[in-house]
Amino acid sequence: MSGRLKPRPVPGSEARVLSLGAYRPGRVVANAEVLERIDSSDEWIRSRSGIETRRFAGPEETVSLMAAEAAAQAVARAELTPADIDVIVVATATHLLQTPSAAAEVAQRIGAPSAAAFDIGAACAGFCHGLALAADMIRVGTARHVVVVGSEKLSDFLNRDDRATAFIFGDGAGAAVVGPSDHPGIGPVVWGSDTTGIELIRQDHAWDAAFAMPGGPRWPFLEMDGNPVFRWAAFAMAKAAAQAVDAAGVRVEDLDAFVPHQANMRITDAMARALKLPDTVAVARDIAQQGNTSAASVPLALDRLLCDNEVASGGLALLIGFGAGLVYAAQVVEIP
Repeated sequence: MSGRLKPRPVPGSEARVLSLGAYRPGRVVANAEVLERIDSSDEWIRSRSGIETRRFAGPEETVSLMAAEAAAQAVARAELTPADIDVIVVATATHLLQTPSAAAEVAQRIGAPSAAAFDIGAACAGFCHGLALAADMIRVGTARHVVVVGSEKLSDFLNRDDRATAFIFGDGAGAAVVGPSDHPGIGPVVWGSDTTGIELIRQDHAWDAAFAMPGGPRWPFLEMDGNPVFRWAAFAMAKAAAQAVDAAGVRVEDLDAFVPHQANMRITDAMARALKLPDTVAVARDIAQQGNTSAASVPLALDRLLCDNEVASGGLALLIGFGAGLVYAAQVVEIP
């Protein structure tokens, strides 16, 4: 007679975001510096993307260091200690080591050496994917406190001579502590992919191909077909965002903030119009100062809204991340 598995423990509780943390590199790069390498203008960059400045990390500001700084701030703001953290999840596409993971380095840096730690690769949607995983861990009782981080150093993969992408990307990290709640604080995730667009945002060469190129090894760069990405993000993602609102059982009129991935100001504006957001909803436009920071953009943008007193704790924010793959994830959360 075969044995039986032990029954699952009683599920934990509902989950909510307890706190946020942010790390923004000190070096501010204005459009004028980008224009030293590409044939464009400040007016063109602003009109096409809404970007005025971006942050570039220095050599010592690695993906894991930035992630750890943001995570440590979030843990402190939650009035917890690193020993209280059960799981660390880092969403990143730019960590330069296959192993160890950035999450394991974060655990070591913040003093949580026994926490489960792993990375996820979902490009610019990674933080929202991580948030969904963290909420489910808490609901089923496999964790009590989870740190979710989006951390990117996109300047490492930036072709400074590519007029299509050189002005878009920046560096930084944003983090959230997800913990137990006596009421639902993170709505159901709406996520998926549209792999018909898998080639639209890509690394131009695999690592082995880049290192074997004639004339010597070269660093891989990011490439993007901007127009089809814009159309997909502006229209398909507005539908996914609306589905997340419906799944949460609320209306757009109940929202206090809309925090989409900071890909492009025109995409943000198009989505806000498609959702018919009322003027009472604060719309995150962190891209103007931060650039596109991929997996870090959603937590950084929500943190800025809080720091600038544009939203208050306890309100509702609609989050959506979308990017290479093409992949996406959206949920409504209670603002910490």
